[in-house]
Amino acid sequence: MVLFLAGPIAYCAYIAFTDLQLTGQAESSFVGFDNFTAAFRDDAFLNAVRLTLVFTFLSSIVGQNTLGLALAALMQRASKPVRTVTGAVVVTAWVLPEVVAGFLLYAFFRREGTLNAILDWLHLPSQNWLFTLPILAVSFANVWRGTAFSMLVYSAALSEIPKEVTESAEVDGANSWQRLWHITLPMIRRSIGTNLMLNTLQTLSVFGLIWVMTRGGPGNRSQTLPLFMYEQAFQKSMIGYGTAVALLLLVVGSLFSLVYMRLLRTEA
Repeated sequence: MVLFLAGPIAYCAYIAFTDLQLTGQAESSFVGFDNFTAAFRDDAFLNAVRLTLVFTFLSSIVGQNTLGLALAALMQRASKPVRTVTGAVVVTAWVLPEVVAGFLLYAFFRREGTLNAILDWLHLPSQNWLFTLPILAVSFANVWRGTAFSMLVYSAALSEIPKEVTESAEVDGANSWQRLWHITLPMIRRSIGTNLMLNTLQTLSVFGLIWVMTRGGPGNRSQTLPLFMYEQAFQKSMIGYGTAVALLLLVVGSLFSLVYMRLLRTEA
C-alpha cells in the first residue's frame, strides 16, 4: 500500500506545487499555490467543474440510481426467462471494455448513426446529437453502461425485504406507490447511500467513454475534469498544473464521500 498507493499520491501532491513540464524545461521549481490559483481563474477549468457536476448528477445520481432501482423492482415481479434475458442484456453493457462501449454509443449518436436512422424511419426530426447535446449524449452513455451495478445492488437489497411486511401493507390497503415510499425505500436506504457513493466516485473519474465519443468537444462542451486534466498534463505538457487539477478532483470526490457517509451515519 505504501509503495504503490501512498507513495505515488504523495509524489503527485508534491508535483502539484511545482511548475514541472514534460518538455522544454531543464528543471522544475516550487511555485506554492500558483497552480491552484491559476485553476480557479481559468474559465476552462470552471467550465470543466460545471460539466463534471452536470455529468455526475444526470448519469449517476439520477440515471444509474433510478434506472437500476426500477429494473431491480421490475425483475422481482418478472418471470424467470424475462429476468435472465434482462439481466444478461444489462450486465453485458457493464462488462464491455470502456473503449468498446464508447465506440458503440458513438455509432448510436453520430449524425449517420442508429438513433437518427430510427428517428428518420419514424418521420421525426433528427440532429447531430454529439454536436448539439454532447453532455447529454455522454451522460446517457454512462447510464447505459453503468446501470447494471445499481441493478445488482438493489436486487440484493430488495431480496432481503421480508415478504410478510409488504404483504401486510398490501392487506392494509397500501397501494404500490405507498409501499415503495413508506416501506421499500426506508428499508433499503443504506444500500441506496452506498450505491450512490460508489457510483458517484466512479462517474467523477470517467475518462475513456467521453474521450472516445467526443474528446471533450465540440469545443469544450463535454470536457469534464478528467479530460481537462489530461489535456493540461499530457497535451500541453503542464504536468504540475494537470496534477493540481487532479488533486482538486480528489477533493471533489472526498466531499461527495463525506456527504454520503454523513447521511449513512445519520440513518444508522
